Amino acid sequence: EKCYAEEIYNHFRIASLESLGLHEMPATSMAIALILSFVQETQKQDLSYLNDLQLYQTQSFMVLDASTRRNLELTETMRKGERKGSLLWVCDQTCTALGTRLLKQWIEKPLLDTDSINRRLNAVEELNQSFFLAEDLRKALKNIYDLERLIGRVCYGNASPRDFIALKSSLAMLPAIQQALAHLHSHYFGRLFDELDLLEDIHQLIADAIVDEPPLSPKDGGIIKAGYHKAVDELRQISVGGKSWLAELEVKEKERTGIKSLKISFNKVFGYFIEVTKANLDLVPDDYIRKQTMVNAERYITPELKEWEEKIMGANEKLAALEYQLFTEIRQKIALNATRIQKTATVIARIDVLQSFSKIALDNGYCKPVVDDSNELEIEEGRHPVIERIIGLENYIANDAHLDNNTQQLILLTGPNMAGKSTYMRQVALCALMARIGSFVPAKSAHIGKIDRIFTRVGASDDLAAGQSTFMVEMCETANILRNATPNSLVILDEIGRGTSTYDGLSIAWAVSEYLLRPAIAAKTLFATHYHELTRLAAEYAQVKNYYVAVKEKNGDIIFLRKILPGGIDKSYGIQVASLAGLPQEVLLRAKEILCLLEQEEQMPKIDLAQIPQRPIMQEKMTLTIPDDLKKLLREIRNCSINELTPVAALLQVEKWQKTLLSIEGEGSYEE
Repeated sequence: EKCYAEEIYNHFRIASLESLGLHEMPATSMAIALILSFVQETQKQDLSYLNDLQLYQTQSFMVLDASTRRNLELTETMRKGERKGSLLWVCDQTCTALGTRLLKQWIEKPLLDTDSINRRLNAVEELNQSFFLAEDLRKALKNIYDLERLIGRVCYGNASPRDFIALKSSLAMLPAIQQALAHLHSHYFGRLFDELDLLEDIHQLIADAIVDEPPLSPKDGGIIKAGYHKAVDELRQISVGGKSWLAELEVKEKERTGIKSLKISFNKVFGYFIEVTKANLDLVPDDYIRKQTMVNAERYITPELKEWEEKIMGANEKLAALEYQLFTEIRQKIALNATRIQKTATVIARIDVLQSFSKIALDNGYCKPVVDDSNELEIEEGRHPVIERIIGLENYIANDAHLDNNTQQLILLTGPNMAGKSTYMRQVALCALMARIGSFVPAKSAHIGKIDRIFTRVGASDDLAAGQSTFMVEMCETANILRNATPNSLVILDEIGRGTSTYDGLSIAWAVSEYLLRPAIAAKTLFATHYHELTRLAAEYAQVKNYYVAVKEKNGDIIFLRKILPGGIDKSYGIQVASLAGLPQEVLLRAKEILCLLEQEEQMPKIDLAQIPQRPIMQEKMTLTIPDDLKKLLREIRNCSINELTPVAALLQVEKWQKTLLSIEGEGSYEE
């Protein structure tokens, strides 16, 4: 304990864990110390810019397990893991990298506190009503670079001069953002206005010291502006003056020697030299000292040129060293203000996410939800945000949804595959989640009560690496829901029990439904199923309601209407869906024949599944007496070597067995 405390003391320069609110959090303190130690060991850099702690408290945010994040496709799609097609893709109209990262965090951590949610919603609403201010914010935000990454590079010591220019141009946008915030009066924007640090001193430092278009490397020189440092100006004057003298010397030597093609050049190996073509070698003066012979020319130097070379080269070296020294000093000054820059970056990120929410609300016709601590969840003409974005708002069929803990706690949703059951359930969950992150929702109106968690059990998948089959994964996810759901939870169940035999699966689905209806859980639940027998639950429990996805049959085919209506259906339309999928016609015809036979067999009285738990299950042991003659015949058939018989011998053998069987039946000792 002392060891990890020392790590925190030394890094944050404090005398007690109480200064950071960690005095009663030993596990958290140990985790922080280990993270600091790991980063220091791997990065080998100064970590002084990590100067603030933000503790993640689960009681402040809605917990979303990995299954829910995957099934709802919050940040990436299930199938390909792509960003396009996810909720993040729809919601992201941010203008900065800061906003994009924060948006992802908000989506993965919906809020529990109703007041905090409504402050976000009110801020979005104000932006919707202040179109020109929102445009001013977007225009300024588009010119802000990634301040967090920039200050990180500054503190690491690997920032380039161009990073400073990016920082300066970003800070130049802050006054315009502040001016826009001054005209916004919601509580959230008022707080952001107070927290926004314009960092004018940092902007002025870079503007005074760094040229507008510096080189990439800080060691190449040409970084420091004229007038910032006297010694730099003097050395630069020598360097510039030397170059002017060289130009004058070249003109003078051409006139003195009469060699019109004479030129003074420079390279890093030989320094400055006079180059004369071989055609003019007879005109070279005696005071020229040969330095290098080329194929078509000779290179010379004079004492005067050598003297100026030393002056110029010395000035250039001193200038580059001095500029680099000044650059590092400026970098250190900026690093000392890392906390201020990071706080401003946080403000910018929040503004960016709120304007993004405003833009998607206006562009897609979203409504402001009513968010409170009631047990109601009501959505009028709700839509799936991703699918409507892909197919177009005009092509999407909206649906209502109502759930509470009293009159309509569990909705049993039936209907054929591809009819839209999964889409409907996901859109309800996504609308609830969007409201809880402070976004408007794709609906005509929405009332989202208290939700502590969202659980989903959707689709079929396996985990071969963990040795889990599809059905095992399904059961594990269901077990997690049943153990952790509360009356404030929203549960999405899609096809429980489909991975095993019909009666096993039906029994599990029935039992799961009843378990969710217990007062201790009573979670608001949407349950899509093909087990039509489950619709009988509505007659047993007042809080269960049946709904179905409407379809229309035409000439043996089905048309999906995508509308959710009250009531249940007792038909799955599986063969019609299989036809749409392109199964061979012979398979479809045979499936219809088998379906007719099975439906005829089901004309017997059906078992009342609701009464199964009250009835003892009796099993009678079946016995069958087989005559000795029949046993002998069976042994002959079993031991017959078919591959050794000719076709004629096989026919004769079958005829013999048939006669034996007829004689046994004639004795009346065995009835089929």
